[in-house]
Amino acid sequence: MKKALLLAILILTVLPLQGRRYPFVRVEKNELQFPGGPSADYALFLRKLDSLVISGSADVRILHVGGSHVQGGTWTDRLRRSFLALRYGMDGGRGLVFPFAAASTNTPVSYTTTAVGNWETTRCLKPDRTIGLAGIGATAADTSARVVIDLLPRENRIMQQHYCFNRVTVMGYGNREPVLLLSKKDTLWGRREGVLWKFDLPAYTDWIQLGLSQTGTGSYTLEGLYLDKAVKGFTYSEAGINGAATSSWLKCEDWERNLRVVKPDMVVFSIGINDIQGPDFSVDRFKSNYRQLVKMVKKVNPRCAIFFTGINDSSYRHHVNPHTEAVETAMSELAKEFKGVFWDMYEVMGGYGSMEVWREAGLAQSDLVHFTPDGYRLLGDLLFDAIMNSAR
Repeated sequence: MKKALLLAILILTVLPLQGRRYPFVRVEKNELQFPGGPSADYALFLRKLDSLVISGSADVRILHVGGSHVQGGTWTDRLRRSFLALRYGMDGGRGLVFPFAAASTNTPVSYTTTAVGNWETTRCLKPDRTIGLAGIGATAADTSARVVIDLLPRENRIMQQHYCFNRVTVMGYGNREPVLLLSKKDTLWGRREGVLWKFDLPAYTDWIQLGLSQTGTGSYTLEGLYLDKAVKGFTYSEAGINGAATSSWLKCEDWERNLRVVKPDMVVFSIGINDIQGPDFSVDRFKSNYRQLVKMVKKVNPRCAIFFTGINDSSYRHHVNPHTEAVETAMSELAKEFKGVFWDMYEVMGGYGSMEVWREAGLAQSDLVHFTPDGYRLLGDLLFDAIMNSAR
C-alpha cells in the first residue's frame, strides 16, 4: 500500500477512540480473517483501491447485500463516506438505487424517493413476478406513473458527501419504454441494449424522474437503476430488503443479470440475521444458499472478492438467539471454501448477549435485533478500520 494511502489510514482511523468510548467493544478482535489463507481476489481489490486513491486510474465497485441492516442505509453510507474520504473527488456515481417509495417502505438514508401513480410492487420474500438484484420490483401500466430519485440525503451532517451522475442504466422488462422526464416538456429517450435502457444525460445532476412512454401497450416492471459517471471512481452500492434471508435472494430470477450492470470488485455479504428468526434453521441449507449466491457472483466476475461480515448478537422470543454462533462458524467456513474474507461482527461487538449491552449504550433498538443510527455508524467505523488495517 502506497505512502499516501497509509497516511490517510493513520488520519482516518477511529478504532482507538471507539475502544475508549465503548469499552465493551472487543477492539482487539477487530480484524479481518482469511480462513482459506491469503485471498488473491481481496489483494486485487486493495491494489485497485490503491491505484484509485493514488492516481485516480481505476474503477472500484463494492456491492453490499443484506436485509434491513442494509436497506436502512446508515451502515452502508458510513462505509461509503469513509472510503470516499480517502481521496477528494473519488466519487464514481451513486450506483444501484430503487424507488422504495413506490412500495411504501423505507429508502436508504443517503437518498430520497417519491412515487406518483399506480405502482404494484413485489419483494424477494415472496415475489409474485420476476425481480432482480435490488430484491424488489415495481410494475406500472399507466403512463402517468412516475418515480423520482433524489440524491439529497435526509441526514444533513458535517462534511456530508453529495453525489451526482450523468449516466443512467434502467434495469427491468416489459412492453412499455422507460423514459427520463427532465422537465414538463423535455423527455430524454434512452437506447436499448438487450433488456437494459441506457441514458446519457446532458449534464451532471443529483436528481432524476422516470416515467413510461406513451407508445406501446401493457406494463413495465422496474428492477432498479444504476447511477454512474463517465469517469473512473469509487462506487458503493447496497441491495437490502427488510426481512430478506439467503433463500429470499435466490428467488430473484434476474439477480445475476442485473449484477452484470454493477460489475462489483467486492461483494460484502451480510445475510443471515433473518435466516435464524425461526425454529427451522438449517446450517446445511444456509451454506447451500450462500454457495449459489457466490457462484453467481463468480460467473459475473471470477476475480470478485467475497467478503462475509458475520451477523450480530440478537434476541428471538425474548431470549438470546441460539443460532448466531452457528452462522458465524458457517460464514467462516464459506470464506475458507471460497478463499474469501470474514469479519466476525458477533465477536467484535462482544459475543453472547452483547446486544443488550449495546441497547443500554443507546446503540441498539429495543427489539434487540436492529441497531440505532449511532450503532450502525459504529459498525461502519469498525468495519472500515478492519479493512484499512488489512491494507497495511
